[in-house]
Amino acid sequence: MAIDIKMPSVGESIQSGLLGKWIKKEGERVSPGDALCEIETEKITTEIYAEKEGILHILVDEGSEIKVGQVIARLEETPQEATEQKPAVVLTGKEEKAAGLASIPSYKEPGETLESPLGEELPEAVPLREPLKQPSRITREEALRNLNLEKEEIEEERQEIPEKIQPQKEVQHPTWDLKGARKRLSPIRVKIAQRLLEAHVGTAHLSTFNEVDMTTIIELRKNYGKKFEQKYGVKLGFMSFFVRAVVEALKKIPEVGARIEGQELVYPSTLDLGIAVSTDRGLIVPVLRSAEELEFHQIEKGIADLAQKAREGKVTLEDIEGGVFTITNGGIFGSLLSTPIINPPQSGILGMHAIKERPVAVNGKVEIRPMMYLALTYDHRVIDGKEAVSFLVLIKEFLEQPASVLLGL
Repeated sequence: MAIDIKMPSVGESIQSGLLGKWIKKEGERVSPGDALCEIETEKITTEIYAEKEGILHILVDEGSEIKVGQVIARLEETPQEATEQKPAVVLTGKEEKAAGLASIPSYKEPGETLESPLGEELPEAVPLREPLKQPSRITREEALRNLNLEKEEIEEERQEIPEKIQPQKEVQHPTWDLKGARKRLSPIRVKIAQRLLEAHVGTAHLSTFNEVDMTTIIELRKNYGKKFEQKYGVKLGFMSFFVRAVVEALKKIPEVGARIEGQELVYPSTLDLGIAVSTDRGLIVPVLRSAEELEFHQIEKGIADLAQKAREGKVTLEDIEGGVFTITNGGIFGSLLSTPIINPPQSGILGMHAIKERPVAVNGKVEIRPMMYLALTYDHRVIDGKEAVSFLVLIKEFLEQPASVLLGL
């Protein structure tokens, strides 16, 4: 019996997608829960899983455009093979006697004659078992000699094993081998291009900048990072501080989290923050729900889970819809300063950047401090310059003096 594998519906607004790649091969046996292929849509990349065991027969090639409900493969169910029972072994007379060898005692009484399984007397001169020897003492010279031999053998084995190369995190760039080539855009890249163009044309983009001294945050992570991880099972990163800073700033200046709908300005009921994650398939912005209700460890755990889902291609539509504000971190790639683009229909986005030690004036003295540039891009139709600048200053103040906010001062 064959089971049709169809392109699933991943959202009301999505009618088609691209068959990215087959994870399983033609004719391969699959089990329930095995990932069969990747489907790319304009919003997300998802995987199709096998529901039953069987042999996979592929009907659609990689890179083909497919519609919701289209049959892309068939799974041929195979009946479970019955367990074969081995026939009983019948021994001949001589074999039966030979099998009784294990029951023969390994010693004999004085004057007793033992027979072999074949009825022949064993010669008296042949002992059935050699007497056990008492273990001899090993001299110091023998022990050292054996130890040196073992060391030489270990060194020879080590020379045969190649050194493990530690993977390096680096950005992959197209090589010159691609000159003149044409490569089809993935549905996600097409959608990203459309949305970025719409954001640039359909909003009144404007950016404001500030810088923040990261000394206090770095000291907090240094002093409490291990205890935090031991207690909550997740590392204390930088992003949780920025999420908390944005939450506090949005509470005081809610216009930054509002959006335009027709002739109305709509304010959010919950502070759902988008966290931009770079993946091999492009930039994805999963949403951290109700960030205003989360503690630091919940923020860190939520961000880690969303980032993992994004990189593994397991993000759903529910994970990326409904954000009111976005945070993006170009600093992980070395960016010193940038102007991020708004993610419509949101009205603002915060850009984090690389932390660099720079000389700064502190209480009339020049000190070397770890500094980061911050960029806030906002929709000037919704947010005035005063609100935008004040919003970024609130974030700066929280990051430089988090204790005052955490203590409710």
